[in-house]
Amino acid sequence: MEEYQNGSEGSFNSEEAETVVKEGIEGVLGGDDYSQTHVNKWTAGIVERCLTQLVKLGRPYKYIVTCSVMQKTGAGLHTANSCYWDTSMDGSCTVRWENRTMYCVVSVFAVSIA
Repeated sequence: MEEYQNGSEGSFNSEEAETVVKEGIEGVLGGDDYSQTHVNKWTAGIVERCLTQLVKLGRPYKYIVTCSVMQKTGAGLHTANSCYWDTSMDGSCTVRWENRTMYCVVSVFAVSIA
C-alpha cells in the first residue's frame, strides 16, 4: 500500500485519515477477488464507511471521499487532483491499496468549517 499527501496539511491529520481509509477498504474488500458485478457495491460501501468514520472523529471539517476500483489487467491508471483552499487548515490524502486481482484508490479531501 502507498500513501500520498497532496498539498500542505496544516491542522488536517492525514495519518488519522489514512488509517480510517485503510480500515474502510479492508472492511469492504477484505480478501475478495475482483468482480465487475460487485464494484458498484464496493465503491459505495468504501466511501460510506470512510465518510462515516471520518465524521465520527468529531473534527471541524466537511469531507469529500472518492473511490476507484480497477481490475489488475496491466492497463495504466493515472489520476490527479488540485484544490484551491486554505492550506493552513484544509488538507487531503490519497491511499492506494491492492491485492492480487485489483487496485483501489481512495482520496479524502477535508475542508475546514471552523
